[in-house]
Amino acid sequence: MLENRIDEILARCDMVCDYLDPERGSRQFSHGLRQSFRYEMLKYAVYLADADGVIDTKEVVAIRKHLHSPAISKDLCLLRTRERIPFGFKVATPAPLRTAVLHDSGTEDAHGPFGNQCAQIMLDAYKALGRLFLALHENDPTDRSAMAYTDYIRTLSDYLRDFGVLYPASQKLFRIEELEEMESRQAKAGNTAFAGMAMQPDAEVSDTENTEACSRGECTAEKETEEDETTLEEKLEEFHSMIGLGSVKREVDALINLLRIQKLRAQNGLKNTETSKHMVFFGNPGTGKTTVARILAGIYKDLGVLEKGTLVEVDRSGLVKGYVGQTAIQVKKVVEQARGGILFIDEAYTLTVGKGESDYGQEAVDTLLKAMEDYREDLIVIVAGYPDLMAQFLESNPGLKSRFNKFIHFEDYTAAEQFAILKAMCEKQEYVLSEDAEVYMKTFLEERMKLALSDFANARDVRNMLENAILRQASRVIALVSPTKEDLQTLTAQDFVSEEGK
Repeated sequence: MLENRIDEILARCDMVCDYLDPERGSRQFSHGLRQSFRYEMLKYAVYLADADGVIDTKEVVAIRKHLHSPAISKDLCLLRTRERIPFGFKVATPAPLRTAVLHDSGTEDAHGPFGNQCAQIMLDAYKALGRLFLALHENDPTDRSAMAYTDYIRTLSDYLRDFGVLYPASQKLFRIEELEEMESRQAKAGNTAFAGMAMQPDAEVSDTENTEACSRGECTAEKETEEDETTLEEKLEEFHSMIGLGSVKREVDALINLLRIQKLRAQNGLKNTETSKHMVFFGNPGTGKTTVARILAGIYKDLGVLEKGTLVEVDRSGLVKGYVGQTAIQVKKVVEQARGGILFIDEAYTLTVGKGESDYGQEAVDTLLKAMEDYREDLIVIVAGYPDLMAQFLESNPGLKSRFNKFIHFEDYTAAEQFAILKAMCEKQEYVLSEDAEVYMKTFLEERMKLALSDFANARDVRNMLENAILRQASRVIALVSPTKEDLQTLTAQDFVSEEGK
């Protein structure tokens, strides 16, 4: 389906290049922005095609067809040797995209044919072409290939975000995702009416057209698709707006991209090998494991992987009971509740570490293993806990480690990230740090990181510090005769100093 749209998408980008090129209208266009854009797209295609170490026939045909590069052998040889395109090279922002970003960020009005979204249209073309090349793999797209795509798109997206010209789906003038969904629905219905439709901004559907669509049973599905796509983009933006977690975001992005590609392959009649979607989250307390799991559940729902997209969070106490047979019943009950979503087991290592013969933690693990296999289509299990103890947990049962397909490490937040989290928490609760409070907390967090405390709990510690500071501030402000709004909002260094520290 997407392959039928690539030429239209690239044609749209050619129009953007014509609009931006300083020599537009000139006959000497061979050295203009469009030529540069096509060459950058060729480099990008080779980068993705070569990510698995092999550029196969389908990928070569796609490059010839969509990028109009007949001398493909020469181009590939040049790009692979001189440009150092193979997987692992440092992604540089393409010159045409930089031109588009400078235009968009310097344009106050949005009355031109592309508004302030020239760069966004180009970025969406990179996304679409990338998904096409991953979908063309003879076998399932590999993690390596998905990671290559993720790195490239994330670099370009960050560049647009830094200049304030990255737009959410709900604000886009041209939504490539909507065209893909439209083709998917038409393909399922055996209707190719959209095959020649040009890319246009979203259009309203008349009451008559909607009535006719509803009579065919299509109106509800179309409405849900549009809402789901917007919701998906919002969830992804929420995920990426989280402070820190750089490596986690990269790993999760790769997972999401892989799922999107598998969906495209299915729409194109290609097979997808079934793989386990269960995951292990390694990390110290307060590193965002539960929050990421909750967001991921919603994303998986919007991608069609999970039906409900809910998160059921339990620990040992929610699974293990004190008598023979009760634990298995309890685990089955929790699993049934979590079906259609994610079952998140925090401190999962407590099920197997340091327990005697009368303990039923192993019974919980055995029952869980069977459920993970029986309900692999509508249940994702994420186990989480300290790195070392989780490694022991996975080795406690021969079949346990093999059930999990992805292992994601949540690193501790840096002192700067902890301070940013503190500021964000204050803003959410409408508090403001005074200058002395900022200086005090920055120094305090940096010094605390040097101590490497065993009970360090990252963002959880920061939240506790803020809650205690709010309590002290309340005691301080209540003594004022007529506290102002500023008094009620401001947290000082004194509020963050504990009784013992005075």
